[in-house]
Amino acid sequence: MGELILLRHGETEWSRTRRHTGRTDVPLTARGEDQARALRGALGGRRVLRTVASPAERARRTAALAGLPVDDVDPDLWEWDYGGYEGITSAAIREDRPGWYLWDDGVVPGDADHPGETVEQVGRRADAVLARVRPLLAGDDGGEGSDGGGDGGDVVLVAHGHVLRVLTARWLGLEPARGRSFALETGTVSTLGAEHGRPVITAWNVPAP
Repeated sequence: MGELILLRHGETEWSRTRRHTGRTDVPLTARGEDQARALRGALGGRRVLRTVASPAERARRTAALAGLPVDDVDPDLWEWDYGGYEGITSAAIREDRPGWYLWDDGVVPGDADHPGETVEQVGRRADAVLARVRPLLAGDDGGEGSDGGGDGGDVVLVAHGHVLRVLTARWLGLEPARGRSFALETGTVSTLGAEHGRPVITAWNVPAP
């Protein structure tokens, strides 16, 4: 069985300043592009069957600089829709809502382009992604005549901090909000796999070499 490789995109100006970046397509900074290029070294020797990216340019650009041709663009890998908190830092939100914490308190609705999501809705998107990639990891591409007996290989997901944290929780069979436990920095690689047939984290939040 292959591993699921998670790449968080490189730094953007908004990630650098801790602004919530959901559907706003902010480009990589120069440092973010350097981070993405450095990810090439973390993927050497991997048998990558497919690379799937968020529609965001910052994710697709990260994949390209890391030397990964994107096979699929999956809308379910978009970052959490932060609604009315798009572009705002946690510190600024707490000026009006003392003690606010995204994972517990959620977001407020925004405009038509940023209606907002609950963590449960993000979890359902993560479940949909996992349902599509698990057959590849197991060596069953779902094609005609496939018996699931292949060797499988690695699948790379290039996406965003919060959605990848929720996806990791769901991989482990946890509630979506347990993604709070998995801090994830920009330009890092993490891997999800199995031990004795049980889902595990095999590496987490590793900066590129």
